[in-house]
Amino acid sequence: MKNDFRARSHPAYWAFLVHRVSGLLLTVFLPLHFWALGQALRSAEAFDGFLRWTEYPLVKFAEIGLILVLAAHLTGGVRLLMLEFLAWRDWQKSLLAVAAGASLVAGLAFALNVV
Repeated sequence: MKNDFRARSHPAYWAFLVHRVSGLLLTVFLPLHFWALGQALRSAEAFDGFLRWTEYPLVKFAEIGLILVLAAHLTGGVRLLMLEFLAWRDWQKSLLAVAAGASLVAGLAFALNVV
């Protein structure tokens, strides 16, 4: 069986890739999140130090990226559930557009609130 590169230009392939990469990025984020929770449990001063660290512009930018990744993973997962359990297979490209748009709107709304 030969590797057909034409499938890689299909929008569904890119949706699969975004969903897979966003899941991996969220997995990488989890240890940092657990560390922050540990700081909160350790002492108020340690948690305050963590909160001061989150005021740096690079961290703010990373938070916006995190929200974009989270929204992309969520909307991609909902899109897959709709394709699996509902009769929406004919609407696949429309669902891709809605998922991408919802992700961008969530990221933009967060960015406008943060900045």
